[in-house]
Amino acid sequence: MAETPQSPAPARRFDPLTAVAVVFFLMAVAFAAAPAINAGPATLAGLMLLVGLAGVACLGLFVLRSTLEPAAEVEPGAERLVEALAEPAALAGADGRIHASNGAWRGVLGDGPRLPKGGSSASSLFSALGAARRGETAHATLRAAGADHAADISPVGTRRFLVRLRPAAPEPLALPAGALEVLTAAVGAKAPPPKVLDAFAAASPFGAALLEGEDPFNAVIIEANPALAGMAGPYARGQAFGDLIETASRQDAAQRMAQGAEGALEVRLSRDPSKIAHLYLSRTGGRWVAYLVDVSDQKQMELQLAQSQKMQAIGQLAGGVAHDFNNLLTAILMQLDSLAARHPVGDPSYEGLNEIRQTSNRAADLVRKLLAFSRKQTVQREILELGELISEFEVLLRRVLSEDVTVDTEYGRDLPHVRVDRGQLETAVMNLAVNARDAVRAHGGTTVRIRTARVTEAEAAALGYAGAQGDQAMIEVSDDGPGIAPEVLDKIFDPFFTTKPVGEGTGLGLATVYGIVKQSDGWIAVASKPGEGSAFRIFLPVYAPPVGVAAPTPLVKPKTVARDLSGAGRILFVEDEDAVRGVAARLLRARGYEVIEAASGEEALELAELHAGEIDLMISDVVMPGMQGPDLLKQARQYLAGAPVMFISGYAEAEFSNLLEGEANISFLPKPIDIKTLAERVKQELQKAA
Repeated sequence: MAETPQSPAPARRFDPLTAVAVVFFLMAVAFAAAPAINAGPATLAGLMLLVGLAGVACLGLFVLRSTLEPAAEVEPGAERLVEALAEPAALAGADGRIHASNGAWRGVLGDGPRLPKGGSSASSLFSALGAARRGETAHATLRAAGADHAADISPVGTRRFLVRLRPAAPEPLALPAGALEVLTAAVGAKAPPPKVLDAFAAASPFGAALLEGEDPFNAVIIEANPALAGMAGPYARGQAFGDLIETASRQDAAQRMAQGAEGALEVRLSRDPSKIAHLYLSRTGGRWVAYLVDVSDQKQMELQLAQSQKMQAIGQLAGGVAHDFNNLLTAILMQLDSLAARHPVGDPSYEGLNEIRQTSNRAADLVRKLLAFSRKQTVQREILELGELISEFEVLLRRVLSEDVTVDTEYGRDLPHVRVDRGQLETAVMNLAVNARDAVRAHGGTTVRIRTARVTEAEAAALGYAGAQGDQAMIEVSDDGPGIAPEVLDKIFDPFFTTKPVGEGTGLGLATVYGIVKQSDGWIAVASKPGEGSAFRIFLPVYAPPVGVAAPTPLVKPKTVARDLSGAGRILFVEDEDAVRGVAARLLRARGYEVIEAASGEEALELAELHAGEIDLMISDVVMPGMQGPDLLKQARQYLAGAPVMFISGYAEAEFSNLLEGEANISFLPKPIDIKTLAERVKQELQKAA
């Protein structure tokens, strides 16, 4: 095995500065030892001084010897590593002395023995060397020849570091002035106008068209999707887009657009002015993209909602007016009863009193219509067989209709039972029949038809009741008159709307029918074409008795017979209307009753407490200022000792029945009332409580 050749020991280098330092150090030791030598070593102080100087001399010679040793040479492998690096690199010691460097380093920083530490880069280099001694890769800035160079410093051995200069960032590419102008112009240029509809617009379910021209309504159609033709009708390429829009609507949209309106423009289509669409316009260059969205159904729903809200508001008004009228009519009817007792048949005043009574009855009928329209009429439902109901009512109907009008009645098979108020349903059918008679007589018709049938859910939907659920009982009243004009068809159920001449109609007939049907949980639909007559169809839910229980037979009310209406007992009468309370109390006293009057709920509560246990019957209005009737009952019940309570009101019982849950011995008497009806009910309640 060949031995590795030993490299010769490096020769010591002569350093003049080190030699001068040694000479001066030896002179200093000699000068310090001279006094001790002159004094002799016999003394202890002189001996200690000579020993100390000898130690200092040895230490100094040891230090000087280490400085005279040659610097450690860099291993050839490390030097070759530095030379192999492409970037400027050098090996340096912890004191900044450069041990080896490559040509790229020397080309940038020169052939200096140490790392440059001048200026602001000194602190950066010091911090980086400290981090490198801890084994980290650090970054520093080296300044040489007036320029700063970024460097990475990494440890490669004991107190030895690899320093590499990072390459300078490339300068930005400089474009020629002409090329820069072209690029700037391209960035700021607007997109060219579209030549065709995009894929989204072409396949969209709403109408889309590409137009060319300054004014969108006069611009011609270049291209359109199939949905536009289906909505606005056939068109020709090159046709003006405004031709698809109804003239007045187009002018209005153009005016709003000129005023700066944003968003959708509401327009009507020329093909069918009843169709409403939202128009959206977008301009690019000299062309327009137009979108038409059909909103006819949405607008119809908005109109129906507005109509429903209007009808609800009118219904509330009608109910309030009817309540006040009922109070006035009650006072009038009771005064008539009082006067009739003093002016019997044969008296000169009898005819005048009878005229007043007939007028009051007509007013009461008008109030009932208002209550029926507002759906606040008292309902007394019973189970009725539809065919039998119309059959019995047909006799009266033929007497009402003129002889020159033919009544044709058709009964369907398997007619169902319905649960309705007999009087209300007869009123509704009568109003429809009278309207049909007037239409036939005024315009040359001949026949009024009444048809009853059981219809399925699908059949009901086809006949105008789209929301039907299950089988329905249908009553249809039709005529062969002139029909109803389309412009008034959506107003016929509005209260006080009539097409009859002034003085021949109140405008409450169809409004009353509408209220009765809705209060009976039904639906009414109308079908009419000018010149072909009209047909009103009432749909009522079929009554289905509970499983295992047969449908009850219709009740036959027994005829009332004359009887003694006098009686005895203490009555607490609560009514805020003085005219009603005063007359009723006086007439009840005339029949033997003791009546305690109260004008408000608070006064009645004090009187009930004062006569606790002594009251046989309490009669109270429902709606009063301050304390209401149901509230009065809850607070006064402790003083009534189980006495019956009778409420009187111009509103329907259903309006407040939920406030009386859990109460017993409660009855209701709707206004307007006369003294005979009131006396009968008072005696019945007192007899039941006895």
